[in-house]
Amino acid sequence: MKHKLLPLSETMHYILLALREPLHGYAVMQKTEEMSSGTVILAAGTLYGAIENMSKHDWIEPVGHSGRRKIYMITAEGRRILKVEQDRLLHILSLYEGSESNEKV
Repeated sequence: MKHKLLPLSETMHYILLALREPLHGYAVMQKTEEMSSGTVILAAGTLYGAIENMSKHDWIEPVGHSGRRKIYMITAEGRRILKVEQDRLLHILSLYEGSESNEKV
């Protein structure tokens, strides 16, 4: 399966992984920073652009509101995309481990 948004950017990986639980945008920003140990800081514009894009492709969907904040969650299609990317990344990692000389990169 080839999709024009694949391979996922690091940002999109974190957003989809964060949205395995229902969260509003600011909580996604916090969760991303936490999951990346502070190495990925999402700007609001980046986050909401990605949310709009992923909603359009049915990877995430709004599931409610918290006051004025919209709450999003990953869809079955979004989980399928994450699985495709996980398999791709695991294959790449296996190539590191499978080198005949076992040299560390």
